Amino acid sequence: MRVLAIGDVIGRPGRAAVADLLPGLCSEHGVDLVIANGENAAGGLGLTFGTARELFDAGVDVITSGNHIWTHKEIVPYLDGELALLRPLNYPPNPGRGHLVAGNVLVVNLVGRVFMGNFDCPFRAMDQLLAGLEDRSIPIIVDFHAEATSEKVAMGKYLDGRVSAVLGTHTHVGTTDHQILPGGTAYVSDIGMVGPIDSVIGVEPDPAIESFLTQIWRRLPAAKGRVGFDAVLVEVDDATTRAKDVRRIRRTVG
Repeated sequence: MRVLAIGDVIGRPGRAAVADLLPGLCSEHGVDLVIANGENAAGGLGLTFGTARELFDAGVDVITSGNHIWTHKEIVPYLDGELALLRPLNYPPNPGRGHLVAGNVLVVNLVGRVFMGNFDCPFRAMDQLLAGLEDRSIPIIVDFHAEATSEKVAMGKYLDGRVSAVLGTHTHVGTTDHQILPGGTAYVSDIGMVGPIDSVIGVEPDPAIESFLTQIWRRLPAAKGRVGFDAVLVEVDDATTRAKDVRRIRRTVG
């Protein structure tokens, strides 16, 4: 089983890059399942039905999200619908679901608490989910949408040997610590993003800098120009559900 996990998709440039590159990557690497974090796919912040549909049409099987999933209220009714779309499992009771089975893989979405918000404990949420699983022979891929590297590393250690992969998202900055942990869990602190390279984590630099200088929040548009495509490819042993390999994939469009 080969799972391709794509980092945060940023606005129209990110969606276009996914549509351009994904078919070839799936063919080249024999990908069985594609997961993408889409919480920034609509104009650089949030997700709409139309932008979700673009990602699915491009070949994404499951869209995960994070703290920005509620930005566009139009997506909320679809969280309980037929779309393979997740919101974080450890949110308080809200529309949507935090896990689903796709292609014989259990995909789970968590959100961190350090520098993020007052969410339910992601560690205990995973304990509860795993304790209630009827099928323990299924691969489990976790998108941990979190800010603090320490919280992500701790989650990887906590779930090592209990899930197939813990893959960090949210910071838009890809890390080089991809590895197979001792218990057989693939781990990376952050996959990165699919977004403009000449940017501040995907958005136009000037308004981002102005926001830091003035401490006044403003809407930050997605940047333009060349787009970097960050993803990780996880190979899972079908018999043991342990990860056999994890590798970083980096491409550039434009």
